[in-house]
Amino acid sequence: MLDLKFLRENPEIVKQNIRNKFQDAKLPLVDEVIALDEENRKAKGEADALRANRNKVSKLIGAYMAQGKKAEAEEAKKQVTENSEALAALEAKEAELDEKITKIMMTIPNIIDPSVPIGKDDSENVEVQRFGEPVVPDFEIPYHSDIMERFDGLDLDSARRVAGNGFYYLMGDIARLHSAVITYARDFMIDRGFTYCVPPFMIRSNVVTGVMSFAEMDAMMYKIEGEDLYLIGTSEHSMIGKFIDQILDEKSLPYTLTSYSPCFRKEKGAHGIEERGVYRIHQFEKQEMIVVCRPEDSKMWFDKLWQNTVDLFRSMDIPVRTLECCSGDLADLKVKSVDVEAWSPRQKKYFEVGSCSNLGDAQARRLKIRVNGADGKKYLAHTLNNTVVAPPRMLIAFLENNLNADGSVNVPAALRPYMGGKEKLIPKK
Repeated sequence: MLDLKFLRENPEIVKQNIRNKFQDAKLPLVDEVIALDEENRKAKGEADALRANRNKVSKLIGAYMAQGKKAEAEEAKKQVTENSEALAALEAKEAELDEKITKIMMTIPNIIDPSVPIGKDDSENVEVQRFGEPVVPDFEIPYHSDIMERFDGLDLDSARRVAGNGFYYLMGDIARLHSAVITYARDFMIDRGFTYCVPPFMIRSNVVTGVMSFAEMDAMMYKIEGEDLYLIGTSEHSMIGKFIDQILDEKSLPYTLTSYSPCFRKEKGAHGIEERGVYRIHQFEKQEMIVVCRPEDSKMWFDKLWQNTVDLFRSMDIPVRTLECCSGDLADLKVKSVDVEAWSPRQKKYFEVGSCSNLGDAQARRLKIRVNGADGKKYLAHTLNNTVVAPPRMLIAFLENNLNADGSVNVPAALRPYMGGKEKLIPKK
């Protein structure tokens, strides 16, 4: 969410940013919120004047009574009553205007970084760098669910009967591999200096609206019926929420946390043929990383975060690339975002396995996460988040890139301690 003062003083910058994100329908909101803000500030000024006058007249009542001027005292009391009634009406107006302004401000997108490429949607994202050589083997690679089934590792039919489409049972070696990857990712991030955390898997509505846009909320979140609680779509939500309404000591920054959680997502929209199996699902597990830092440090941390994901995937012999998200592909709160994509030798292309985002002070402003600076002045922190690893989608890349012609799957050296020392997984059929 933008600073209202910034919008008031720079309406054309805000409008151009909206155009850059191809959200022209939101352009009238800028002038609307400026008009509401002007009306609100006028109402606040009138209310302040009434309060001052009421206090002044209230003091006179005592003086009049002491002097035996009952008529003057009664007139003053009448004026105080009138002032109080007018003040109550103005305060109600202020509250109404504040609510309208906040609602609009939460729909106006954050100012994107100048380095972000301008484009309408993800088809115009820009490749930045490749890591590892993408290889297409000389044998056919089955679809990922077929690979898993050769190990008796996947049961979609039972999951469908139990919970419906978009759920799964992982079994045997595949389930073990899933857990091994999560545990390895945890230790990988701990070794890089991050503090491990297991957060709440449900969050209140004020945290939801603090960490994401209304559009994201509608597309992703499951609400608990009868409760002010939502199932998290990623642990980033509760991890950033951890700092809600807090004033942080600058000396304690940065907070670098890595968290495990299940994740729950509606996954609205069309599901293509390549999104069968365990590619697009309603429930999965994830290792996440978040940073809360000084504004001047967020660019540096952004580069460190996506590099962590690249390094993790390369340690498991999976080629990856980084993709700069264009303006139209950025969620409203994001300043800059890079996707990490893994190579699919079956499809002969890359696909998304993680996303790294710098949100500037947008989340901090919504959640009131402030920092007490060394000079005694308070300022808003910057927040960042990035996927460490999110199986089972990550397993797709793992299985395809480590598959052998005989159907066995290599276990990279980094993962073997978490797989009982196994160097290979042998299919059962």
